[in-house]
Amino acid sequence: MTTSRPYVIASVAMSLDGRIDDDSWERLILSNADDFDRVDEVRASVDAILVGAETLRRDDPRLLVRSEQRRAARLAAGKTFSPVKVTVTRSGRIAPDAQFFTAGDVDKIVYASTEAAKRLTADLGATATVVDSGLTVLPWNLLADLGERGIERVMVEGGSWMHTMFLKRDLVDELHVAVAPFLVGQAGAPRFVQDAPFPQGPDRPFRLAETRAIGEVVFARYLRS
Repeated sequence: MTTSRPYVIASVAMSLDGRIDDDSWERLILSNADDFDRVDEVRASVDAILVGAETLRRDDPRLLVRSEQRRAARLAAGKTFSPVKVTVTRSGRIAPDAQFFTAGDVDKIVYASTEAAKRLTADLGATATVVDSGLTVLPWNLLADLGERGIERVMVEGGSWMHTMFLKRDLVDELHVAVAPFLVGQAGAPRFVQDAPFPQGPDRPFRLAETRAIGEVVFARYLRS
């Protein structure tokens, strides 16, 4: 097993005004079929997919590789058909019947505060591994634990709190941004990141590695300086 920090890829789809959803409980589609396939390709290349508990509550994602060819390639390489699923919660408000837990025979890991971990361990049983992370979940401790579990590449898919947590600690090695060709314009809509003292400012920006049009969506890939 490796004990080094896993390589972190943060992935986001957002509107022109930086929103990752609108203010309704119905998921806002910010991408297209070709870009979803690009995301699926990245998913197939990593060892774990991480989202925050708020994303589970809002979107109820399955977090699985969709392509049968990519699943088969992973199995041929001795991996599970889809990466390990990882989530983080402070409150413990996660439904045991969420697709995060019920979809796909892959390992699921929940990092939770001590109070939440006790309840989740009882609620989830053998469905997932619940990690007691103390008073709060710290991203470097989370990554260290994943590294000890043999995870070498992690894809952080959101939401706003997760992206902020990793970016403000300079723990994102690669950033994937898909920009939809419209604006949301709602004050209550969640943003890509929250206000924070980010180290990736004008004096230490990300390095642009790739940009291309995917239909009407603009995709950009950045690397850590």
